[in-house]
Amino acid sequence: AMARHAGPRLPLIVKNLLPSLSSIFDSQRVTTTAFFAQLLSSNVVNDLILLETMMDSMTGRQKDTCTLVRMLALRGLGNIASGAPEKVRKHGAKLLASMVNGMDDKDDPHNLVALEAMSSLSKLLDHLEQRDIQSMLLHIAIRIRPFFDSEQPDLRRSSIVLFGNLTKFSEGNGEVFLEQILNGLVTLLLHLQDPRPEVVKACKFALRMCGPNMGCEGLCEMFLNHLREDRSLHYGEFMNNVCKHLMQSYPEMLNRLISTNLFYFKSSWVDIRAAAPMFIGFLVLHVDEDHCQQVDLDPLISGE
Repeated sequence: AMARHAGPRLPLIVKNLLPSLSSIFDSQRVTTTAFFAQLLSSNVVNDLILLETMMDSMTGRQKDTCTLVRMLALRGLGNIASGAPEKVRKHGAKLLASMVNGMDDKDDPHNLVALEAMSSLSKLLDHLEQRDIQSMLLHIAIRIRPFFDSEQPDLRRSSIVLFGNLTKFSEGNGEVFLEQILNGLVTLLLHLQDPRPEVVKACKFALRMCGPNMGCEGLCEMFLNHLREDRSLHYGEFMNNVCKHLMQSYPEMLNRLISTNLFYFKSSWVDIRAAAPMFIGFLVLHVDEDHCQQVDLDPLISGE
């Protein structure tokens, strides 16, 4: 409301609030950071030449002792994507560094800062080009991978959506990024059976984005045709066909795919626990005899 109706008064309000960012009271730093973060989602900060001042203020809060302040500061930096999208590229290096630091936050027991960093980075990526993110692409992909299996559904969803968004920047990093896709492939396919619909939706999106990078036209077409958001999925039939394409294109990956699936035999989610042995069964069904001989049967039989 203030952005809409009190624009000319905002520079003085911002000036008077700036000292509160260094207040000894957490509540004052939280309130001021929340106000600035929300203000950054409005183009009025650009019109009033406040963007740089407020962005520097948010960046300066990244070492704050209060987790909530650090989280809100990242939200503010991510909001620049809607408040001043044309300025995202200019400040791309600083914004990316802030998001990566947020994902690496060591004093974040509930991963609130990491969650905000992933959500905000997904918003910023729409306004960045490949050269802006090239140097950090692999670090981010590796860093977010453990969140795919988080007990917190918001972390699963945000990390998977971010991974899907990162694939747009894999050109020039083709083979190296393909390795990251193959590392996450089993997890993404199994989480199509996730108990939370928003995580299933995220997996469909990420797999559709991964398809063109996998060098297998059949898989790419399957992901595009069968993983549309508005379409229900016959999971067993879908996985049978996915495994057929995987074993035609990547037969040498059989052991790796099996061992990743074995990890999910102990999953706390019953549908994922059921999907993992089915996945292995379809892989073995479609692999040629030569590669089948390489399978280590002991862990498979014991289910460990």
